[in-house]
Amino acid sequence: MKNHITFLKVRYSETDQMGFVHHSNYAQYLEVARLEWLEELGISYKWMEENGVMLPVYNLQTTFKKSALFDDTLKIVTSLRATPTVRITFDYEVFNQDDDLLTIASTELIFINTETGRPMRCPQYILDKL
Repeated sequence: MKNHITFLKVRYSETDQMGFVHHSNYAQYLEVARLEWLEELGISYKWMEENGVMLPVYNLQTTFKKSALFDDTLKIVTSLRATPTVRITFDYEVFNQDDDLLTIASTELIFINTETGRPMRCPQYILDKL
């Protein structure tokens, strides 16, 4: 399925006292990568919300292999695991500038109708772009 590469620079404020990126920042990194993946398809998350679709995270899994450090340039490879239904699952690999694999992650999100607050099937406009 479609892959996307996102580059992020680690900021000092994202590191802990030991100089490592604090684990809580990875959820934000993955969100940035996921939104860029959608944008590359020509889909704005803001437009989706304005048109009645939300995508809350249902499940987030991370496996940390090595630590990211202040001033590292992270490369996040985002891929779609399977054709979305009511759920959409992304897989991620996070590398540093030396191409060392730092983190493996996945997120599972649920399509929610903003009017009803209930799960819904993946919108056809997304499926058409896949």
